[in-house]
Amino acid sequence: MICPYCFHNETKVIDKRDVGSSTKRRRECLKCQKRFNTQENLERVEIRVVKKDGKVEAFDREKIKKGILRACEKRPITADKIDKIMIIIEEKLKKMGKEVKSSVIGEMVSKELKKLDKVAYIRFASVYRDFTDLDDFKNEIKELVRK
Repeated sequence: MICPYCFHNETKVIDKRDVGSSTKRRRECLKCQKRFNTQENLERVEIRVVKKDGKVEAFDREKIKKGILRACEKRPITADKIDKIMIIIEEKLKKMGKEVKSSVIGEMVSKELKKLDKVAYIRFASVYRDFTDLDDFKNEIKELVRK
């Protein structure tokens, strides 16, 4: 941290306090011994989702979670496991940048559900991939059995 008085680049932290979503630090310059305060705030990355029709909307965590919950309904899957899937997906999305295609999110959810529960995966895939008839289900199940 650079001292705002003498512009020396070595300081030490005297006191640290977490206040809400920010951290306040009291610092002292190692050269001029003057003290000053700094405040850190977590920078939130706003993820935008590009839909199939080209429209762009804000990422809605609850929308994804509802889809996963619907796919996992009446399955032996705990809320903790669903929360872990959500964390994994959000972390991957944050690394991808500010705009992500909805198809990428759908594939991420599919991949995580496939690892967790095959029935939940088929349920999600049937909606996400827009299955139109029984053959679509049969083909997807054949793929699951092969792997």
